[in-house]
Amino acid sequence: MAFDTLREHFSLSALKTGTVTATQLTLDGMGQFRADAEELSRIIMEMQRCFVLHLCKELAPGNVSFPQFFLLAALDQKEVLTMSEVAQKMGHTTAAASGLVARLENLGYIVRSSAREDRRKVMVCITEKGSALVRRIRGEMVENVMKVMAHLTRGEQRAWLQIYNKIYDYCQNKDNPQPVRRKSRRGMLMSRRFENGTH
Repeated sequence: MAFDTLREHFSLSALKTGTVTATQLTLDGMGQFRADAEELSRIIMEMQRCFVLHLCKELAPGNVSFPQFFLLAALDQKEVLTMSEVAQKMGHTTAAASGLVARLENLGYIVRSSAREDRRKVMVCITEKGSALVRRIRGEMVENVMKVMAHLTRGEQRAWLQIYNKIYDYCQNKDNPQPVRRKSRRGMLMSRRFENGTH
Protein backbone atom coordinates (compact mmCIF):
# COMPACT_ATOMS: atom_id res chain seq x y z
CA MET A 1 0.00 0.00 0.00
CA ALA A 2 1.32 3.44 -0.94
CA PHE A 3 1.06 6.40 1.44
CA ASP A 4 0.67 9.98 0.27
CA THR A 5 2.49 11.42 3.26
CA LEU A 6 4.83 10.28 5.99
CA ARG A 7 2.30 11.34 8.63
CA GLU A 8 -0.35 9.15 6.98
CA HIS A 9 2.02 6.18 7.18
CA PHE A 10 2.71 6.63 10.88
CA SER A 11 -0.95 7.31 11.65
CA LEU A 12 -2.04 4.07 9.95
CA SER A 13 0.67 2.15 11.81
CA ALA A 14 -0.62 3.60 15.08
CA LEU A 15 -4.15 2.37 14.42
CA LYS A 16 -2.88 -1.22 14.15
CA THR A 17 -1.60 -1.38 17.76
CA GLY A 18 -3.65 -1.35 20.93
CA THR A 19 -0.84 -0.57 23.37
CA VAL A 20 -0.55 3.16 22.64
CA THR A 21 -2.84 5.77 21.18
CA ALA A 22 -2.68 6.76 17.51
CA THR A 23 -1.51 10.26 18.44
CA GLN A 24 1.33 8.97 20.61
CA LEU A 25 2.63 6.60 17.94
CA THR A 26 2.38 9.28 15.26
CA LEU A 27 4.47 11.67 17.35
CA ASP A 28 6.96 8.95 18.26
CA GLY A 29 7.33 7.98 14.62
CA MET A 30 7.88 11.54 13.45
CA GLY A 31 10.36 12.10 16.26
CA GLN A 32 12.36 9.04 15.23
CA PHE A 33 12.23 10.13 11.58
CA ARG A 34 13.73 13.52 12.50
CA ALA A 35 16.33 11.90 14.75
CA ASP A 36 17.42 9.65 11.87
CA ALA A 37 17.59 12.67 9.56
CA GLU A 38 19.76 14.56 12.05
CA GLU A 39 22.12 11.59 12.37
CA LEU A 40 22.37 11.28 8.58
CA SER A 41 23.05 15.02 8.30
CA ARG A 42 25.91 14.74 10.79
CA ILE A 43 27.42 11.78 8.93
CA ILE A 44 27.07 13.47 5.53
CA MET A 45 28.75 16.66 6.74
CA GLU A 46 31.67 14.70 8.20
CA MET A 47 32.06 12.61 5.04
CA GLN A 48 31.97 15.74 2.87
CA ARG A 49 34.64 17.36 5.04
CA CYS A 50 36.92 14.32 4.69
CA PHE A 51 36.24 14.08 0.96
CA VAL A 52 36.96 17.76 0.30
CA LEU A 53 40.14 17.72 2.38
CA HIS A 54 41.44 14.62 0.61
CA LEU A 55 40.54 15.96 -2.84
CA CYS A 56 42.19 19.31 -2.14
CA LYS A 57 45.41 17.50 -1.18
CA GLU A 58 45.30 15.48 -4.39
CA LEU A 59 44.66 18.58 -6.50
CA ALA A 60 47.35 20.70 -4.85
CA PRO A 61 50.27 19.40 -6.98
CA GLY A 62 48.41 20.42 -10.14
CA ASN A 63 47.54 23.87 -8.74
CA VAL A 64 43.86 23.16 -9.36
CA SER A 65 41.08 24.26 -7.04
CA PHE A 66 37.92 22.34 -6.16
CA PRO A 67 35.63 24.30 -8.59
CA GLN A 68 38.25 24.08 -11.35
CA PHE A 69 38.38 20.30 -11.03
CA PHE A 70 34.60 20.01 -11.34
CA LEU A 71 34.72 22.08 -14.51
CA LEU A 72 37.47 19.82 -15.88
CA ALA A 73 35.39 16.74 -14.99
CA ALA A 74 32.39 18.21 -16.82
CA LEU A 75 34.50 19.04 -19.87
CA ASP A 76 35.97 15.54 -19.83
CA GLN A 77 32.45 14.13 -20.25
CA LYS A 78 31.64 16.44 -23.16
CA GLU A 79 33.73 17.30 -26.17
CA VAL A 80 33.14 21.03 -25.85
CA LEU A 81 31.16 23.62 -23.88
CA THR A 82 30.32 27.22 -24.70
CA MET A 83 31.20 29.93 -22.20
CA SER A 84 27.51 30.39 -21.38
CA GLU A 85 27.21 26.65 -20.68
CA VAL A 86 30.30 26.80 -18.44
CA ALA A 87 28.79 29.71 -16.50
CA GLN A 88 25.47 27.89 -16.10
CA LYS A 89 27.09 24.63 -15.00
CA MET A 90 29.28 26.36 -12.43
CA GLY A 91 26.58 28.75 -11.22
CA HIS A 92 28.79 31.73 -12.08
CA THR A 93 28.37 34.91 -14.08
CA THR A 94 29.95 34.85 -17.52
CA ALA A 95 32.72 37.16 -16.28
CA ALA A 96 33.54 34.87 -13.32
CA ALA A 97 33.44 31.82 -15.59
CA SER A 98 35.87 33.53 -17.96
CA GLY A 99 38.33 34.02 -15.10
CA LEU A 100 38.00 30.36 -14.11
CA VAL A 101 38.59 29.23 -17.69
CA ALA A 102 41.55 31.59 -18.12
CA ARG A 103 43.36 30.12 -15.09
CA LEU A 104 42.87 26.57 -16.36
CA GLU A 105 44.01 27.61 -19.82
CA ASN A 106 47.20 29.12 -18.39
CA LEU A 107 47.89 25.77 -16.69
CA GLY A 108 47.43 23.94 -19.99
CA TYR A 109 44.35 21.99 -18.91
CA ILE A 110 41.91 23.51 -21.41
CA VAL A 111 41.92 25.54 -24.64
CA ARG A 112 39.53 28.16 -25.97
CA SER A 113 38.56 28.66 -29.59
CA SER A 114 35.92 30.44 -31.66
CA ALA A 115 32.99 28.56 -33.16
CA ARG A 116 33.13 28.11 -36.93
CA GLU A 117 29.56 29.25 -37.49
CA ASP A 118 29.85 32.25 -35.18
CA ARG A 119 33.28 33.71 -34.42
CA ARG A 120 31.84 35.59 -31.45
CA LYS A 121 30.93 32.35 -29.65
CA VAL A 122 33.79 31.04 -27.49
CA MET A 123 34.12 27.27 -27.16
CA VAL A 124 35.99 25.54 -24.32
CA CYS A 125 37.66 22.14 -24.73
CA ILE A 126 39.75 20.03 -22.34
CA THR A 127 43.32 19.09 -23.32
CA GLU A 128 45.02 15.71 -22.93
CA LYS A 129 46.81 17.10 -19.87
CA GLY A 130 43.45 18.03 -18.35
CA SER A 131 41.94 14.64 -19.14
CA ALA A 132 44.94 12.91 -17.58
CA LEU A 133 44.42 14.86 -14.34
CA VAL A 134 40.72 13.95 -14.24
CA ARG A 135 41.50 10.27 -14.87
CA ARG A 136 44.09 10.23 -12.08
CA ILE A 137 41.78 11.84 -9.52
CA ARG A 138 38.84 9.63 -10.51
CA GLY A 139 41.03 6.54 -10.24
CA GLU A 140 42.04 7.49 -6.72
CA MET A 141 38.40 8.14 -5.81
CA VAL A 142 37.44 4.69 -7.09
CA GLU A 143 40.21 3.10 -5.02
CA ASN A 144 38.97 4.89 -1.88
CA VAL A 145 35.37 3.83 -2.51
CA MET A 146 36.49 0.23 -3.02
CA LYS A 147 38.22 0.33 0.39
CA VAL A 148 34.91 1.36 1.98
CA MET A 149 32.97 -1.27 0.02
CA ALA A 150 35.34 -3.96 1.29
CA HIS A 151 33.81 -3.45 4.76
CA LEU A 152 30.29 -4.17 3.44
CA THR A 153 28.57 -7.37 2.41
CA ARG A 154 27.60 -7.82 -1.24
CA GLY A 155 23.99 -7.08 -0.33
CA GLU A 156 24.99 -3.90 1.49
CA GLN A 157 27.10 -2.82 -1.48
CA ARG A 158 24.13 -3.20 -3.84
CA ALA A 159 21.82 -1.43 -1.39
CA TRP A 160 24.31 1.46 -1.07
CA LEU A 161 24.43 1.85 -4.86
CA GLN A 162 20.66 1.70 -5.22
CA ILE A 163 20.12 4.28 -2.46
CA TYR A 164 22.72 6.66 -3.91
CA ASN A 165 21.21 6.31 -7.39
CA LYS A 166 17.81 7.20 -5.98
CA ILE A 167 19.23 10.24 -4.13
CA TYR A 168 21.13 11.28 -7.27
CA ASP A 169 17.96 11.12 -9.39
CA TYR A 170 16.09 13.21 -6.81
CA CYS A 171 18.83 15.86 -6.80
CA GLN A 172 18.94 15.94 -10.60
CA ASN A 173 15.17 16.40 -10.84
CA LYS A 174 15.22 19.05 -8.12
CA ASP A 175 18.01 21.04 -9.82
CA ASN A 176 16.48 20.63 -13.30
CA PRO A 177 12.69 20.70 -12.83
CA GLN A 178 10.60 19.92 -15.88
CA PRO A 179 8.76 22.99 -17.17
CA VAL A 180 5.03 22.94 -16.54
CA ARG A 181 3.08 23.16 -19.75
CA ARG A 182 0.38 25.79 -19.57
CA LYS A 183 -2.98 25.01 -21.08
CA SER A 184 -4.08 27.06 -24.02
CA ARG A 185 -7.12 29.31 -23.68
CA ARG A 186 -9.11 26.85 -25.79
CA GLY A 187 -7.98 23.95 -23.59
CA MET A 188 -9.01 25.79 -20.41
CA LEU A 189 -12.47 26.56 -21.84
CA MET A 190 -12.93 22.91 -22.84
CA SER A 191 -11.92 21.75 -19.35
CA ARG A 192 -14.42 24.11 -17.71
CA ARG A 193 -17.20 22.94 -20.02
CA PHE A 194 -16.41 19.32 -19.19
CA GLU A 195 -16.42 20.03 -15.43
CA ASN A 196 -19.75 21.89 -15.73
CA GLY A 197 -21.28 19.15 -17.84
CA THR A 198 -21.81 21.45 -20.83
CA HIS A 199 -19.59 19.56 -23.29
